[in-house]
Amino acid sequence: MNTADFRYTTNDRAREENAGKTPVRFIDRERAAKVRNFHRSFAEYEPTPLHSLNDLSRKLNVGGIWIKDESHRFGLNAFKVLGGSYAVGKYLAERLKLDISELDFGKLQSGEIKERLGELTFVTATDGNHGRGIVWAANRLRQKSVVFMPKGSSAARLHNIRKEGAEASITELNYDDTVKMAARYAADHHGVLVQDTAWEGYEEIPIWIMQGYCTLIHEAIEQLRGEGQSCPTHVFLQAGVGSFAASVLGYLVAEFGEERPVTIIVEPNEAACIYKSAVKNDGNPHAVTGDLRTIMAGLACGEPSTVAWEILRDYADMYISCPDAVSAKAMRMLGNPLPGDPRVVSGESGAVGLGVLSLIREEQSLQEVAQRLKLNEESRVLIISTEGDTDPEGYRDIVWGG
Repeated sequence: MNTADFRYTTNDRAREENAGKTPVRFIDRERAAKVRNFHRSFAEYEPTPLHSLNDLSRKLNVGGIWIKDESHRFGLNAFKVLGGSYAVGKYLAERLKLDISELDFGKLQSGEIKERLGELTFVTATDGNHGRGIVWAANRLRQKSVVFMPKGSSAARLHNIRKEGAEASITELNYDDTVKMAARYAADHHGVLVQDTAWEGYEEIPIWIMQGYCTLIHEAIEQLRGEGQSCPTHVFLQAGVGSFAASVLGYLVAEFGEERPVTIIVEPNEAACIYKSAVKNDGNPHAVTGDLRTIMAGLACGEPSTVAWEILRDYADMYISCPDAVSAKAMRMLGNPLPGDPRVVSGESGAVGLGVLSLIREEQSLQEVAQRLKLNEESRVLIISTEGDTDPEGYRDIVWGG
């Protein structure tokens, strides 16, 4: 594969300047356990699989590769519902003046709680997976939801959102402007904006969403320990606005401190706002503008979440921007595995971490990257496939058509 469009920058200060620093203020072991207990109260809850790719590990000459497969999450084919459902639960707990630990999902669905809360409308902007999670939770709580999607969004993802009972539409705007539209609509219609990105003056709900994502990494570490693995040495995390990546990294900082895995943030070239912010190296988040054209729809975001950026800036070890072909290759690798490995159906935004790992290990021109990361035959690598084929037609176009 041509690596000319593969870009990276390192954060050489992440380990030195933050040694002994207080971990992320809103993510810790106690909060993660509370979040997971909330998710356990869902009838659909069970940990998603952690697949070990032993044959691929040997081919890429690393000590191990584990794929956390979020296509099994609550029957929704993506991880996003973890954040959305927890944020909705936290919001309702606040309205009821209760702690979230006093409310399981079954209790929130009761007629008594609905009567106390009255009619609510949850509003969000999404490329598909986040919005579907919000709508799924709102529908089960017998509340309304309104969803706005950016131009170019998949018709299949729109259909899945409407199928859950939402009022949903595709706009003529890019993702970031669609977020602004959703915020205006919520303000004008007395709705509750549940957005997975933060900006000045809007941080509480995005923090709740990030806390909700902790369930998946809490599960993954538990599953690794069950296999006799104490901790991965490397974690590849894909980023859109950065909330998912920052959530996982924040958990790893809280759990392992200075012994945490080397963490690599991965984005598509056309929407690499975290990479751009890291390259600017002034400590501030920087936006990418334009149409944000990429097959990785879940990562097609131009403006970093302010809360997420602070974590990624302070604790990530490397930031990578790559072409779409990297993700497409990994989708085919996971869908057509080596004989001894399990098959994983991973969508465009879910597979890119494995694509980057394979490039670094196989391309001679990227050996400097491997050396900087200390990525070698002893490395134990965790990758999170955040979605399955949430756009089945698009998945087939990539996997069949190349």
